[in-house]
Amino acid sequence: MTAEAVEPHDVTAPVAARPVIRVGAPTERRNPHSADLDLMSTRDVLAVINDADRRVPGAVADVLDEIAATVDLAVTALRGGHRVHYFGAGTSGRLGVIDAAELAPTFNSPRHWFCAHIAGGPDAMWRAVEDAEDDDRGGAAEAADCVRAGDLVVGLAASGRTPYVLGALAASRAKGASAVLLCANPEAEAARSVDVFIGVDTGPEVVTGSTRMKAGTAQKLVLNTFSTAVMVRLGRVYSNLMIDMVATNAKLRGRMISILMEATGCSEEVCRRALAEADGDMKTALVSLVSGAEMSAARAALARSADQVRGALALLAS
Repeated sequence: MTAEAVEPHDVTAPVAARPVIRVGAPTERRNPHSADLDLMSTRDVLAVINDADRRVPGAVADVLDEIAATVDLAVTALRGGHRVHYFGAGTSGRLGVIDAAELAPTFNSPRHWFCAHIAGGPDAMWRAVEDAEDDDRGGAAEAADCVRAGDLVVGLAASGRTPYVLGALAASRAKGASAVLLCANPEAEAARSVDVFIGVDTGPEVVTGSTRMKAGTAQKLVLNTFSTAVMVRLGRVYSNLMIDMVATNAKLRGRMISILMEATGCSEEVCRRALAEADGDMKTALVSLVSGAEMSAARAALARSADQVRGALALLAS
């Protein structure tokens, strides 16, 4: 990666007078397959984009070992009473916010487990706050304020050199947190300054430099893979069924019944009755139905097994 060093910028200065950085990340290079994009038919434009997107899953597959190491760090942190933080800017930051927001309703995870931070604050979810990503001191200050020793901090930066993100990672490591950098630049210099480096090789974008495309898709896939695996390791999935979901609407309440029926082989009526007897706690109802134990015994077994369904079933079986 090559980038010109610049002095801290003054956002009040005229645009022409502000610092300039020319980034040499793979995402900034020209894609030869889309050189005539503006001359193509609509169908051909879509075909070029779709063909490029096919590269993303393979690129993610190449970094599964690094994702696995990150999952293990997160599980250790959460089991120890610590938290997972995402720090990102622009598309990367928004993807972090989305991933963190979806975990509580899907897995009933405590909302403080995953904390998402985006350069520019909440307003940056809806509009570009471009200068905010250049503020390494802002990222460092935010991390210093909320990150604690034992936490896991995941930096999200398509180019691998976003100052806000790198500032947050450096400050987090100084406080005793583990640091991971997820980017679309396998050549990122910052790889040497984190505990785990996930450099997804998605190559040049169809529209040069538009990292909301392949780079963003890769980050979405990695974050989904990472956070879902964390929830599985923490016992919030039984078989391949969501057993910690929050039933906040009619569809999800119906899904709870369907999940119980799938997991136990019991009728809808039996599952409805068990769920009511368990005060809506699907895990308790599930353990009771599978083991045949009373609800009180199912609750006690879950408490003794750190809320793990398979652990509770093993206790009741023995």
